[in-house]
Amino acid sequence: MNWTFPLASGLFEPKRDSSPGETLFFKLFEIFILCYTIKFSFEWAHYTQLRNVDVVLPLGVANYFDVSLFFDHYLSYLIAGSILIISIIAFFRKGPNWLYMVVMLLFHLLYVIRFSQGEIPHSQNLIGMSLLCFAIGLIWYPDKKYQPRFIIGSILFFIGLGYTTAFFAKLIGTGIHWFDSHHLWLWISEKSVDILSREGVYNPNFLQRLALTNSGIASMILLIGWFTEFIGFTLWWHRLRPYTTTLLIMMHIGITLSMNIRFDAFVYQLILIGYPWYRIFDLYLKKTPDWVIKTI
Repeated sequence: MNWTFPLASGLFEPKRDSSPGETLFFKLFEIFILCYTIKFSFEWAHYTQLRNVDVVLPLGVANYFDVSLFFDHYLSYLIAGSILIISIIAFFRKGPNWLYMVVMLLFHLLYVIRFSQGEIPHSQNLIGMSLLCFAIGLIWYPDKKYQPRFIIGSILFFIGLGYTTAFFAKLIGTGIHWFDSHHLWLWISEKSVDILSREGVYNPNFLQRLALTNSGIASMILLIGWFTEFIGFTLWWHRLRPYTTTLLIMMHIGITLSMNIRFDAFVYQLILIGYPWYRIFDLYLKKTPDWVIKTI
């Protein structure tokens, strides 16, 4: 395989030999992506069936046809069920190589059906992007020797690109003063209304009280998070990846503590993909009988 373009060494590590630990980790990571795919699909289907009445804001393919036809007759559940069945077949490689592409398209369809109500979250975007990378990887590299390296590497590329472009989006949209403390105060206030309406009580935690009483600390919290987004592209180099991953996880913990915004799937995926777990698997597999390793 010829991966000679720049960044190939950091993203795909073509000179490193494949190992049973890498293959095992890849299958476990694939299970993680599919579990979240199925989880989100049925959650969206359930919400759609119970609450969606009209299309307020069309997204994606919903700009080309009316997705309100999926609001009734349990059609959203039919899509979620199809995602479940096709995902299982694709995981065991019992069908054609393009099955994950079907899963990704159905996942996108269900996403635009569910979030046609005006509020567009992005906490599920990494799962959707990972599905796309799996779909492309299985089509381009049907030989499982190269599948893991391409799929994991392409996911890392888009994660790094996403964080760094988020930095520039804030810079372009708001300007260099994006980290002004007043912005954090506004976001804390907005989330407090959401929590108060949902739970009937809101008590700011220690970090929030500290930020609300000290503008310098509030600005520093935003500046550190903003800089961490900027260096997201350093995920593309495997030697820097564990350090960048740790900073990104800490950034998400800071976002949760300061603004009550959770990105659970993001954080779990960073934990899985940001560290060389295959080395630990290889250590244990050295003590495993050869016939077991051959089945991986």
